[in-house]
Amino acid sequence: MRNLHKDNFLDKETSSFNLKEEMGRYIYHWKWFLLSLIIFYSGSFFYLKYSTPIYEASSTIMIKDNQKSGISDELKAVSDLGIVGTGSVNNTDNEIVVLKSRKIISKAIDSLNFKVSYFIQGRIKTSEIYNRKDLKISFEEKSNYFNKIDSTLYLRVKNNKEYYNIDQDNNIISTNYFNNIINSNLGKYKIELMFDKYSIDDIYIIKITNKSRVIDSYRSRLNVKPVSTSSSVLELSISDKTKEKAKDFLDELIRQYNIDAVNDKNEVSKKTKDFIEERLKKVYKDLIYIEDTVETFKLSNNITGISNESELILEESKLKNNKLLDLKIQINLAKGVLSSLKKNKLETLPPNIGLKNESIVDVIINFNNLIHEKNELEISAGKENPILKKYNENIILQRNNLLKSIENLIKVYQLETNEIQKEFKKLNSKLSSIPSLERNFIDIERQRIIISELYSYLLKKKEETAISLAVTVSNAKIIDVAHSNGYSISPNRQRIYMIAITLGLLIPFSIIYVINFLDTKIHSRKEIDELTTIPFAGDIPHSETKEKIVISKSSRSSTAEAFRLIRTNLDFIIPKSEDNFGKTIFITSTTSGEGKSFVSINLAAALSLSGKKVLLMGMDLRAPKVTEYLGIPERKGITNYITNDNVTLDDIKFTIPSIRGLDIIASGVIPPNPAELLLSDKIKELFKIVKSDYDYIIVDTAPVNLVTDTLLISKYADTVLYVTRANYLDKRMLNVAQKIYEEKKLPNMAIVLNDTNMKKGYGYGYGYGYGYGYGYGYVEQEKKPWYKKILS
Repeated sequence: MRNLHKDNFLDKETSSFNLKEEMGRYIYHWKWFLLSLIIFYSGSFFYLKYSTPIYEASSTIMIKDNQKSGISDELKAVSDLGIVGTGSVNNTDNEIVVLKSRKIISKAIDSLNFKVSYFIQGRIKTSEIYNRKDLKISFEEKSNYFNKIDSTLYLRVKNNKEYYNIDQDNNIISTNYFNNIINSNLGKYKIELMFDKYSIDDIYIIKITNKSRVIDSYRSRLNVKPVSTSSSVLELSISDKTKEKAKDFLDELIRQYNIDAVNDKNEVSKKTKDFIEERLKKVYKDLIYIEDTVETFKLSNNITGISNESELILEESKLKNNKLLDLKIQINLAKGVLSSLKKNKLETLPPNIGLKNESIVDVIINFNNLIHEKNELEISAGKENPILKKYNENIILQRNNLLKSIENLIKVYQLETNEIQKEFKKLNSKLSSIPSLERNFIDIERQRIIISELYSYLLKKKEETAISLAVTVSNAKIIDVAHSNGYSISPNRQRIYMIAITLGLLIPFSIIYVINFLDTKIHSRKEIDELTTIPFAGDIPHSETKEKIVISKSSRSSTAEAFRLIRTNLDFIIPKSEDNFGKTIFITSTTSGEGKSFVSINLAAALSLSGKKVLLMGMDLRAPKVTEYLGIPERKGITNYITNDNVTLDDIKFTIPSIRGLDIIASGVIPPNPAELLLSDKIKELFKIVKSDYDYIIVDTAPVNLVTDTLLISKYADTVLYVTRANYLDKRMLNVAQKIYEEKKLPNMAIVLNDTNMKKGYGYGYGYGYGYGYGYGYVEQEKKPWYKKILS
């Protein structure tokens, strides 16, 4: 039944949760929480003060899409010339890849000279100086290693003409003049002083970084995303330690992107222009030749014109010539495209040279689009990329189909040309009736007209191409130029402070939680009441003094008051009897080190102060503590009394000046057989004598969990005070006391909790100063320095 009752207490301990009590465990350590908060908050303050802030700049552009937005305003003026609608439709995803490509970023970095960075060294941190160019390095000639290696120059200005080259430890390496050419493994360079005000203490650092690493750095920080899934508007953003640098990079990136896009668009027009100019040179020579031939023929034959009949024949011939001219132009253009296609397998072709076959023109446009898309993909993809391989396969397939189509087109035009030439034979029969002189002139004039028409046609196409080059517009329309709100995105001040506060609270909380979780020691009366059913006699707070005897007539410390309270409680614990014999109080514990001797001596002192005749006996024969505790040499005691009949009680009794009215009997020498000695009749005789001579006999006995000595003499005890030391004894060891109590091996057993922390909120509110009705301020407290009060 008792075990069941005890188990219920254990279950209650493990299952119940008292929020106020749990909070008290942590509030008690408020100083550590405060110290942790101060440390972490100070650390975050200095971190934010000396860390380099990161800023973000952003820009917004719109990718122009002819398929969605129609012909741009710039091209409407020349839309009748047939030079619009031949470009590829811009794909937003592709343009994002192009914007983040190494090619475009490299051009922006070269334009801004971001490979070179300037810093000024401070006492704690080094800061980049981007806006103010105190110094400038200029390369007259760059070596092959310029873009491949890193280099750092440390400088200190000597005067407005000279500067020191120094090392990282500020040791002077050499002295150089500003604007002097210096040879290095990077090339030939000079350093210019860009301002008049300078300090000889300022250390400047010029970093020249591997270009590939600079590109990778900006590429990793650059973010390009559409504002929505259905929009062609892109938002560009980048983070940097200098907001002006971030803004300049975005603006330059967009500019380089537009330049690259314009160059791509003009590639077709340039090829068309080159093709037409080549044809014009040849036709012009033919035109000059035929004009000279007409003029020579007229002069040599004295001909000014032709007859009406000849004019009619010539008019009819002109119509045939126009058809023939058109066919020859188409054949020439087709042969030109065929020649370009055979020379360059994977290059764009001129689509606007005047081919009238729309299917061929569409194939050329598709072929050019494929090449553009392939070129854009090559920027970010490797040679083994499967998509790139697919593009190459499609381009080759498209090229082969285009070759066959143009060859077939030329054959068709040749057939039509042959038919017209047959019709010319009929006209020749009519020309036979015309005098031979006129007939010859008509032939020459016909050739002149053909060549002249072809030359005019090519001139028109040349102008159209020139206009197309002039009005080529960029891919991106800038909606918002690069800007920054001026606030750093990293480190986030609010987040850092919140993390500091969280860690400042969490770390001490976690430490205290782990300590409490792993702590199995007894701390309070509440724990004793929950784990045992043994009556509680009182608790004794930790003594702040080094005195062995803490109680006297004038003492008002919390420890002294605790012993007075136990003295009072003994009246309720010790059973009442009608005889006049003294009351025997055994003091024992579970293990050694729990303060039996301390409790025994001070309880004996408390009882003697009440005017009672008190005897303190040391019955722990195995490990005598009374004389050792009092700091007096070993003397005869109970062991001598039992083993030597010539030794009387008066021989072994002694007193100490600090406790008047208290007689003490020490344990004596340590015997080889303490258990057998305690069973002797002299022990019975000893207790009979002392009970008749004293009001209270305090017996300091051996720990019950280690030896059976206390149990052997327990029949002589009126009550047993079982000392349990707080923060020392494991809770599981209380089972020993509970079992002894249940089996009634010790009479009138009661627990005394020793060495409690009166400041901690353990228990039922006991141990908070021990005012006992007199008020907290009445109890004497030891005065301690302020730093001990904080850390206590």
